[in-house]
Amino acid sequence: MIDLYAVGEMVIDFIPGSEEASYIRKAGGAPANVAIAAAKNGLKSAMCCKVGADNFGHFLMDTLAKYNVEAICKDLCEEAVTTMAFVTLLANGERVFTFARKPGADMMLSENDVKETDINNSVIVHAGSCSLSAQPEKDATIKAMRLAKEHGKLVSFDVNYRNIMWKDDIKACVDAIKSVLQYVDLLKLSGEEIDMMGGEENLPVLMRDYNIAVIVETLGKDGAKAYFNNEILKVPGFRVPAVDATGCGDAFWGAFLSKLRLDGVSKLSDLTGEKIKSAMNYGNISGCICVQSKGAIESIPTRKQIEEFIRKNNIEFTK
Repeated sequence: MIDLYAVGEMVIDFIPGSEEASYIRKAGGAPANVAIAAAKNGLKSAMCCKVGADNFGHFLMDTLAKYNVEAICKDLCEEAVTTMAFVTLLANGERVFTFARKPGADMMLSENDVKETDINNSVIVHAGSCSLSAQPEKDATIKAMRLAKEHGKLVSFDVNYRNIMWKDDIKACVDAIKSVLQYVDLLKLSGEEIDMMGGEENLPVLMRDYNIAVIVETLGKDGAKAYFNNEILKVPGFRVPAVDATGCGDAFWGAFLSKLRLDGVSKLSDLTGEKIKSAMNYGNISGCICVQSKGAIESIPTRKQIEEFIRKNNIEFTK
């Protein structure tokens, strides 16, 4: 049984440079980052489709192995490379992006990479919205989510608006997201993305129209918030010195999904308000620890670090 099947393109994240005209290359991709975060927090098996044989691909597989996670996708694509995003930070603070793929390399996820047997053997299928910005990733992601829904699996979806991916066309992004919401059980949003989807008052409408079980707002200024069974569930935030918020959302969501699995959630009927709040608390702490360190993947904390944070800060989660 695969705990988490993460599908989507591997997008390179950026970290803004501190010097003029500094070029920085950073491995990323929400599905892979979430898989890593979940692995560090207790998942025992994870699968990422089509992993490139570059530094990030090796890092992903090595991380899963380090935390004793059975990585279903064991073969790296030798001719593949993840997307490269180069950032130039200008003297006036503006950023200039160059977005490209290595010539001759094919990292594009296709429908053929999504196997129904893998979906059927999974518990949670996770995807990210950037996967919907271009073919063939869009077709492959939709196929994975559709099969997951047909097989009664939990489907997790991360909304992430990137102006690079969508060429500043927010409407196109929202339309693409709405086209897959029929398959989504657990929806992850940030505050800005809630505004993009029509505001907080529109969330009950989305849940009703698309039969979404839970919508979670991650790491808002007052903590995390979830909408579930006509209730609004809240957990507090933890104030920490923020160095760089890059990756905190993926750290949150990986810990969140892992905690749901550790608490025995394997189908929609297993979801309860208390289990969701418990997972949000774990996610909140994971995200807060993440922003104390520069970088994304390297600063995603482990379950041991989260438990140490709870102990040191005398945190008690009330019922």
